[in-house]
Amino acid sequence: MSTPTIQSTDLAATPAASSGSGNSRTVSLARQLSLAGVFAAFVVVFAITGNGFLSQQTWNSTTQYASEFLILGAAQTFVILSGGIDLSVGAIVGLSGVCGAWTMAHTASLGAGMSITAGVLVGLAVGLAVGTLNGFLVAYIRITPFIVTLGTLGICAGLANVISGGAPITNVPSQIGTIANRNIAGWLPALFIVALVLFGYGGWLLRGTRFGTHVRAVGSSLSSSREAGVAYRSVLLRVYMLSGVLSAIAGILLLGQFVIGSPLTGANDELNAIAAVVIGGASLAGGRGTLLGTFFGAFIISVLVTGLIASHVPAFWQGVVVGLVIITAVAIDQIKDRSRREI
Repeated sequence: MSTPTIQSTDLAATPAASSGSGNSRTVSLARQLSLAGVFAAFVVVFAITGNGFLSQQTWNSTTQYASEFLILGAAQTFVILSGGIDLSVGAIVGLSGVCGAWTMAHTASLGAGMSITAGVLVGLAVGLAVGTLNGFLVAYIRITPFIVTLGTLGICAGLANVISGGAPITNVPSQIGTIANRNIAGWLPALFIVALVLFGYGGWLLRGTRFGTHVRAVGSSLSSSREAGVAYRSVLLRVYMLSGVLSAIAGILLLGQFVIGSPLTGANDELNAIAAVVIGGASLAGGRGTLLGTFFGAFIISVLVTGLIASHVPAFWQGVVVGLVIITAVAIDQIKDRSRREI
């Protein structure tokens, strides 16, 4: 007897889902408005306290920070929505950049164009390979995502140091820096434009495809989605593959921005990616979250970083402030959730 094919609408067609959809949209809209309000409040505070915070230079710094957070945040959003977590994204950034730089350095005789192309392809292949490994171990071997990605974090960080010899790879074509550091009209860095395009693609995947619907379904209830006929193993595999590729793209963009492949690039950036998703209102239990929320979360973190710098706050306090913001955001969200359940 063949298994019936599930349609995207099947998972949301239950009476409970239908009756709660209006309330869910209202809650989501309220959350996005509150995030926009927090972002605006930070901008106002730093505009008053920060020296030159509203300058073109600070804006460019903010958007460059945000570019990486947006890409990694989009990757982490899909993973968290599926009920998992990916601690390896920062290490993939570093390993992809190092492998791309190593390839460019060893193919320089082919010319800058071929060398850069080869390096980009190798970097992307590395991200895809690590993401596929993560997805296979999570979906088919059924190892906890935390353990799997913690392990691949260590593997990627170690390999990045082995390949680079523990030092930055600097002999890469200078043309990659010219491309990556372009700026349109002085206010739109090329990296930010690429990040927005990738973010838009992620939004289409999440909201406009069956894959996005199934990601949410698997994160909401793995057993229910399995009973409904969702190929949950394939969904989880593709989620981690997507995360790996997006992380590799971030690594290649940072390689272009700094024109070096450093094993330290991306270190601890998985924490900022998770922070952007959590501040954006996603549930670490899976099934709930939006890319729009992650967008605001990424920008809130970016504004915090550049605003604290502009306000001459010592660097070691920046992590403290970001950590407090994360805890506060999660605490407020949990309190609101409990209040809604008690009504």
